[in-house]
Amino acid sequence: MLSGKELIIATKPFAKEDRRKSWYYTLSTLFLLIIFLIGTHWNIHFIAKLLCSILAGLTIVRLFVIYHDQQHATILNKSKAAELIFTIFGIYILAPPSIWKRSHDFHHKHNSKMPVSEVGAFPTLTKTKFLEYSKMQQFAYLASRHPLTIIFGYLTIFMYSLTIYSFRNSPRKHIDCGIALLVHYSAAFCIIYFWGWSAFVLTFFIPFFIACGMGAYLFYVQHNFPSVTFRVRNEWTYEYAALESSSYMKMGVVMRWFTANIGYHHIHHINAKIPFYRLPETMAAIPELQAAKTTSFALRDVLNCFRLKFYDAEKNRMVGMEGIRN
Repeated sequence: MLSGKELIIATKPFAKEDRRKSWYYTLSTLFLLIIFLIGTHWNIHFIAKLLCSILAGLTIVRLFVIYHDQQHATILNKSKAAELIFTIFGIYILAPPSIWKRSHDFHHKHNSKMPVSEVGAFPTLTKTKFLEYSKMQQFAYLASRHPLTIIFGYLTIFMYSLTIYSFRNSPRKHIDCGIALLVHYSAAFCIIYFWGWSAFVLTFFIPFFIACGMGAYLFYVQHNFPSVTFRVRNEWTYEYAALESSSYMKMGVVMRWFTANIGYHHIHHINAKIPFYRLPETMAAIPELQAAKTTSFALRDVLNCFRLKFYDAEKNRMVGMEGIRN
């Protein structure tokens, strides 16, 4: 049985990109996104426009995961063209490189360490710490993990937390966040002014609402599921954080495509240099990666993940509000 550094070393043969594949998946996904966005406006029937709007939102999710790989320097590293494309995309999706890379790199280095930092992750308190909080602090904490906060991730997480908050706190460091807000609001105004509210809803609001809401939920559920466990900092290891605190999200072939295999999240945390299109073969080749903690888009799993509020250190598991009384 492989473990520790041996397991990480075993994944290294898969941490090599096929440059042609990386460009093919990037450009084909970008092309499809443009086609779907055009289809939300120039189409023969409202239902066809609505379908294109939904597909555009889902395709943004796929392109975001590809962007996420590029920010890890996993694919298309040192390519000026790729850097330009993904910088523009990061601004478009309200997750500019300056804040996304910094917060996400921090997340990989600190995921599941107690106490869990809010940087790059949903805040997680122990039950004991939660009970020490004031009523206002408890409300703010519960609001940050509330299902509506995640569902409305377009406004709460991407627009406010990633972009507005970052630019307000450090405008020089996060100038691209200011640019993203300016571009975003200007584009919204122009679409409404020239094409009207229906075009705004179909071409702009629905795609962003779907993409950001799904992105927020995926990020939440990857590290907030019933069997997740945490460790104090001096007991934390990279392998532990990947296998015990990161989920494998079971999906069908269609959703695996739209999410660019981000459901193989435990493998991504073992080795972030494995390209998204090589994650399935990595899991198939290494038995130790096949016994992952799982979740899915099934309603029961979604509800079970949403009910989790804080970590019970005595029981070594996440609990909901009922855990306060037990």
